[in-house]
Formats: sequence, C-alpha cells, structure tokens
Amino acid sequence: CQKMIGLFGAQTDQINTLISVTEGHSVTLHINITELHTDEDVEWTFGVQSPDEIIATIYKDNMTSSSINERLKNHVEIDAQTGSLIITNITTQHTGLYQVTITNAKLVNFIYRVIVHARLPVPVISRDSSQCSSSSSSSCCCVLCSVVNVSHDVSVSWYKGKSLLSSISVSDLNIRLSLPLEVEYQDTNTYRCVVNNPITNHTQHLHITQLCHTSAVGVLRCGFTEAVIRLVVSAVVGVATVAVLVYDIRSRRESPSTSDESECK
Repeated sequence: CQKMIGLFGAQTDQINTLISVTEGHSVTLHINITELHTDEDVEWTFGVQSPDEIIATIYKDNMTSSSINERLKNHVEIDAQTGSLIITNITTQHTGLYQVTITNAKLVNFIYRVIVHARLPVPVISRDSSQCSSSSSSSCCCVLCSVVNVSHDVSVSWYKGKSLLSSISVSDLNIRLSLPLEVEYQDTNTYRCVVNNPITNHTQHLHITQLCHTSAVGVLRCGFTEAVIRLVVSAVVGVATVAVLVYDIRSRRESPSTSDESECK
C-alpha cells in the first residue's frame, strides 16, 4: 500500500512530497525526467531529520557511472535513464527525508518525506468474562479485541453496524492494544473490530452465537445472581400456594362439625 500527497505545492527549485508506504513494499521516488542529459548529474541524499547522507549518485560526463551507498545497496537502486530512486523491500528504518539534486545549467532539488508503517496485525476477538461489569445479568457476554506488536499511529475500534462504539490508539511501538465490548446473548446486530493505521486496515467480525454460547459455565456465571433470585421467588410462591391449599382443606373439614354442635343446642 502506498499513498502520495503533495505538500506546500510546487516551487521553481523544489517539490516537497509525502509518501506513506507499508514495510515490505517497494516505492519509486520519481523526479519527472524522461531521460537524463549528458550534462546532468544526479545525487540522492537521505536523513531522518536532514537529508545529508549521500546514498546514490549518477555522473554523466563522458561516461555514465553510478554508485550506491554500501549500507543501503540491498534496498536501493537508481534508474540510470531517469535518475529516479527505487527502494525495494522497504523497512521502517527507511523512514525519513530523501533529497535529489540535479546539476546542469540550473541546480534543481526535489525533496520527499517517506513514512514507512509496520505491517498491520490482524485483530483477535476472544471472550473475557473479567471485562463484565458487576451489574451484568444473564444476558451479558463480554469480549475483547486485541492486537500485539503494533507500531505508531495504530488504532483499534469497535463498530455496531456503521456506528463507531469505542476506539483506542497508541503512539508508542511494540505494545499490545485491547478494547473490550459487552453485548447481549440474543443481540442480532452486526459488530466488528477494526485495526487501522493511516494507509490500511484489518477487520474482524464478532460472531456472538459462536463465541458467547460455547461455554455453559460462562453463561451460568454471568446469570448466576438472576437465576438464584428466580429460583427463590418460585420456591416462595410454591410454598405459599401449598399453605393456602392446606388451610382451605382444613377449613372445609371443620365446617360440618361446627354445624352439628349448633343443632344439638
């Protein structure tokens, strides 16, 4: 994946361009020249803050010659015809500023800022009852969306359909991001966890039926309090019903005896 955005517009002697790319890909820094002339020399420099390290050159003069910095020769190539720089199998170590200087009748500079993003991990959704709130009833199911070894500018989000429910982001490197979600067992809505950086994203869908109904113990724990309450109420109602019936039967049995005693008097 690669995105290129022009910054500050074009000037007579300088073009600033922002390029975002995922590590492992290749990127070409074009200088918009179809073919170098015999009087044009090309020099590429690189630096994280300032492009002051020479990494590739082409000197035309009487015979074309080119050279590549030893440290980068496995990743950097230079097009001898156009002077463009090709970076292959790019890594996060190649993030920084690249400047090309073309020397002829007039000095021309092109500057590029290249940002290399680490490969985006696929999110994993798991059940985690410890994330349930104390007020959750038997209808609760608590899940966790997690990613590990994330780089800067990565965020994790929960969506219900197209609506954003929650999100968390990170600016540090190589840490774990986790975002909980609580849903009802009978919920028929569509939920998805999305992890993304500025140039790409990965999505994992939540399957409530599969994930939340696989553990009967989890369901019992989640609804234990409510189940006990229902059981106690049912028992109380049952006892009360039996007591009423016994009282009614005894009352009916005692009624005839009372009537006979009244007649004898």
